[in-house]
Amino acid sequence: MPRTKGDHEARRRDVSEAVWRVLAAHGFGGLTMRAVAAELGATTGLLTHYFRTKRDLVAHALDLLERRTEARPRRAAGPGVSAVRAALLDILPLTPEATGSNRIWVSSWDTALADPGLSADHARKYARSRDRLRDLIVEAQRLGELRPGDPDRIAAGAQAFVLGLVVQALLDAPAFPPRRQIELLDDHLAALAPTRGGPGEPHDG
Repeated sequence: MPRTKGDHEARRRDVSEAVWRVLAAHGFGGLTMRAVAAELGATTGLLTHYFRTKRDLVAHALDLLERRTEARPRRAAGPGVSAVRAALLDILPLTPEATGSNRIWVSSWDTALADPGLSADHARKYARSRDRLRDLIVEAQRLGELRPGDPDRIAAGAQAFVLGLVVQALLDAPAFPPRRQIELLDDHLAALAPTRGGPGEPHDG
């Protein structure tokens, strides 16, 4: 009996789930055709129907990682600096799920750096993240909750700050528990708040 399109799509989902489990357990360093086949309980020959080369497998894994990251529940927040804060908190490894996802992301950097095409794709992903953050910053500036300045530069600085914090929290979790990560982020945002009472600024009261 010939396989239907539904059978093929179900098998593709099974393959994607196996790829994800290998990433979760071993990161990109352990992502091989053999590892995915073992996780799937299949032969490496079967995987060649889905990935002709190791690079195809890696590209699929990166796409899968991005889709899973985008599908994660996000914190609800109102407009202004609270929206900026929520977007940055969503990046940090504050929960076991977020920690696992960040471990996979960080493990992907070495793989991406070794391939110009994958590097460019990663750069585009981070640029889109900065663009979304910039739009939130523009609104916070409009509301007077963040100081004036180039929103692209502020977004780049905030993204660089949280990515650096991600790495530190992954490498030394006891020194950077969730509470401290949040405190450090709030310190960063406080430094971006508008100054009060300076030249040309109205005084409260």
